[in-house]
Amino acid sequence: MFIDNREYIKALDAAGELVTINQEVDWDLEAGAIVRKVCEEKGPSPLMNKIKDYPGHRYFGAPLASYRKLAISLGLPPESSIPEIAAVYLERTNKEPVKPVLVDKSKAPCKENIFIGDKADMLELLPAPMVHEGDGGRYLSTWHFIVTKDPDNGDVNWGMYRQMVYDGKTMTGNLLPFSDGGKVFHGKYKPAGKAMPFATVIGPDPISAIAASAPAPMPETDFAGMLMGKPIELVKCETVDLEVPAHAEIIIEGEILPDVSLEEGPFGEYTGYRTSPRDFRQVYRVKAITFRNDPITTISNMGVPTDEGQLLRSFSLGLEMDKLLRSQGIPITGVYMMPESTHHLVIVGVKPIYTNIAAQIAQTVFGSKLGPWFHMVVVVDDKCDIYNFNEVLHALTTKCHPINGIHIWQGVGTPLYPFLSAAERTNSVGPKVLFDCTFPLNWDPMSEVPSLVSFKTVYPKEIQEKVLANWKNYGFKS
Repeated sequence: MFIDNREYIKALDAAGELVTINQEVDWDLEAGAIVRKVCEEKGPSPLMNKIKDYPGHRYFGAPLASYRKLAISLGLPPESSIPEIAAVYLERTNKEPVKPVLVDKSKAPCKENIFIGDKADMLELLPAPMVHEGDGGRYLSTWHFIVTKDPDNGDVNWGMYRQMVYDGKTMTGNLLPFSDGGKVFHGKYKPAGKAMPFATVIGPDPISAIAASAPAPMPETDFAGMLMGKPIELVKCETVDLEVPAHAEIIIEGEILPDVSLEEGPFGEYTGYRTSPRDFRQVYRVKAITFRNDPITTISNMGVPTDEGQLLRSFSLGLEMDKLLRSQGIPITGVYMMPESTHHLVIVGVKPIYTNIAAQIAQTVFGSKLGPWFHMVVVVDDKCDIYNFNEVLHALTTKCHPINGIHIWQGVGTPLYPFLSAAERTNSVGPKVLFDCTFPLNWDPMSEVPSLVSFKTVYPKEIQEKVLANWKNYGFKS
């Protein structure tokens, strides 16, 4: 495991997953365009060593925008398959939580440079990029997490919520009420008229970033320790009562104001569209900035798949759904949320041992805490490989009855869905749909259930094994 991004960058370089750019790159759109093209082509991560107007600063783009990079971040070979990565993730996160440890400031690289009060000016100190043309401003926080704390029970949350630089001392952002951080702000601090302390962590180690983007059933600090296999090292902030990863690149401290709002957005989102208009949103007032020597600002560029938000949320949401369904005794074979669907489509494999099992699956996942983030469930039987898009598409188009197999619900959804009307976005309304791709159990298996014609189903096992063993001898390369 990697204690910081710098160790991780070396591992990416060794695996051929890094491109080092030494010519000057402009923070105004050029850096964003580089990262966007990398995401769309699933290319190696760019490390930009010279940023216009900000000597000594660097950019690290698309740090976890592919499954190869995800495998490397978990200490696995880059060619590991999705099921292999998932198995390691599930094995580690089914252990006991690992509590973080607090280290002295002298041992925390994020404290190498400290600016407090008037000296903490984001526009002067940090190279916030203009990520997309048409964005409402410069977004400093695109691959980061925000640390907050519940004032009643002390529970700490790490959440990825976008932040736009408004001026040198102020950021604005959309803190959705159904997010964990949003629940605490909108439900406790704002009604009491109190500012909520926050700390934005830019450039965390890859494991902490994964934990912050996952629907963790425990404090993300402990969840990150489980994935890491050892405690995450934290250090106290300078001006707020919060703790942050000691080896992060940049920390911004301050308060979220309860009674002030400023315009924010629009922003190119994970859906591949701009869906939230410019509007008045939460205000982050900055009190301190600390960072490492030669700091590295991480950039994720949301848009057409695949970027970090889509891939990691798809991966972690899918595995949390896997745990949820198995805990209910439903005989699933696996869950896969396709990142190419901007984590809106989830595929569930199941052994259909009773009628309406697909409806039970859909109702369970749509009604869970995870439900607002997706709206399509495709349920296939245990003969279909959920990771093989060709097989899933074939099942969808041949086994889902256009009337009997499609079921629609009204539920809670994110206002970022591109297809929603303005009224639906305002009210967080989210229609949901199930595609049941299982044949009815009351069909006669001999006369009514069609026989699948494929390499795996219409040839004897010995013939399959013979062909596979001789595949390269026939002259095929893979």
